[in-house]
Amino acid sequence: MANPNIVNINNILGKTHGQTLTTSATNVVTNASGSNKIFKINSIVCANIDGVNDADATVSIFKNQASEFFLVKTVAVPKDATLVVLSRDTGIYLEENDSIRALASAASDIDIVVAYEEIS
Repeated sequence: MANPNIVNINNILGKTHGQTLTTSATNVVTNASGSNKIFKINSIVCANIDGVNDADATVSIFKNQASEFFLVKTVAVPKDATLVVLSRDTGIYLEENDSIRALASAASDIDIVVAYEEIS
């Protein structure tokens, strides 16, 4: 695995990915092994789209598809509210073979949106 030297790059592509979470941990954004890219994660926001019930959100980094490190774990998101998991002020890098994973305490109650830069 070779992450690019971010001082000497050719491309920075802005990307945004969103999806509705289930009760099983799911990869939301994945930097594939051998991609020769690094992803700068600028923001992660979870929105509770259920107008009646609160729900918990869990978001983690899955390093080398083997070790999980939590950004937030079972944090309550009130009905019709958002949780800023990561803001541009505290961005992180996703190296090759790493993923952002997430799940909700109730299926289809939480949407997650990840804004990032794909650097190569």
